[in-house]
Amino acid sequence: MREDLLHFIWKYKKLALTDLATTKGEAILLIETGTHNHLAGPDFFNARMKINGQLWAGNVEVHCKSSDWYAHMHQNDTNYDSVVLHVVWSDDLSVFRNDGSEIPTLELKKYISKELLKAYQNLFDKKQKTFINCEKHINQIDLFLIQNWLDRLYFERLEDKAQHITVLLQKSKNNWERVMFQLLLKNFGLNINGASFENLANTIDFSIIRKLQGEASKLESLFFGMSILLENDTVYDTYFFELKSEFKYLKAKFGLDNSNALKPDFFKLRPANFPTIRLSQLANLYAQQQHLFDKLINASSIEEIYSLFDVKASDYWDSHFTFGKSSKISSKKLTKSFIDLLVINTILPLKFCYAKYSGLDVNERILTIMTSINAEKNTITSNFKKHGLVAKNSKDSQAILQLYKKYCTKNKCLSCAIGCSLLKK
Repeated sequence: MREDLLHFIWKYKKLALTDLATTKGEAILLIETGTHNHLAGPDFFNARMKINGQLWAGNVEVHCKSSDWYAHMHQNDTNYDSVVLHVVWSDDLSVFRNDGSEIPTLELKKYISKELLKAYQNLFDKKQKTFINCEKHINQIDLFLIQNWLDRLYFERLEDKAQHITVLLQKSKNNWERVMFQLLLKNFGLNINGASFENLANTIDFSIIRKLQGEASKLESLFFGMSILLENDTVYDTYFFELKSEFKYLKAKFGLDNSNALKPDFFKLRPANFPTIRLSQLANLYAQQQHLFDKLINASSIEEIYSLFDVKASDYWDSHFTFGKSSKISSKKLTKSFIDLLVINTILPLKFCYAKYSGLDVNERILTIMTSINAEKNTITSNFKKHGLVAKNSKDSQAILQLYKKYCTKNKCLSCAIGCSLLKK
């Protein structure tokens, strides 16, 4: 028996409500189950019931066994003095408040239908699943319920990302431009070079970026030099030597230290994602777009954002992917699909966090942008599609990722609208 099932049973009154009685035989008339509390303190606030004809208003605590009250040390927490009913699966010990009065106990196993328990067991039967617990039944769920749940999950995912942004803001003393630079640089590195690019962002004082902004070649020399990409004795290339010379000057001028740098990786990357190309594109972005933070925060459509990211790597990279090795000529522009990733993982979380900080509501604007971006394609969204849950846009695909990572993989089915709907039937 798990507490999440007991919470579900109590919250949705999935028990035989007639003839309810405490373990002492006192009649219980349930009026309100209370508000489910997911934070510290009793599990349900402001419940109302009559016990032996007397009206009680207070909190309810739920446990698998009565003795869990003492195992969880509730007797030492005054927040639990207001508990008026102890709801348990099995009553194995009497529980008392600090004033010595016994807390009435409801033993649930006497009032639960076998059908509900069987449905719960089937939901968690690992022998029957290949992907997620509800894979055989998810296509039976009302589409309106699923869409509402996906909307909630997307904003829950934004809240999670906002927590990381808040930490960065605290470290930077609310320097929003610096935080955006850190997030952009990390996401320009994608999965393989995200860590090294993030390390680069943390190593460079953002005041230096401000001083060099508008000069792409200087920003490139800074990024390449601090990433140890200019320490190569086998390259004989005019552009390479120019960057190397410029970095030597910048290093002395600003007292730069790249001794703890994480050299980015080229292995397993498509040439378009080579760190040389991505760092040059970012350098040109900052060189071309003054006041980038303000422009992105105020952008109200995906088209505005696309126009801001309409940049390419420096001309040298038209015929190169790495230093000193010529390649077929092609302009290394930021692609629409890459910009979409930046919007999803950097721009909109930052916009959401900034709006909260400023006391604004931009949720509808964020949804408008997210629903105009194609859904992401990955193993998780593909598996959900096989079982009937199709992501129509990036808002849906982000919500599905949140669903899978925060609920499905953790068996939190009874905290999920889909799982609850299946057990309510």
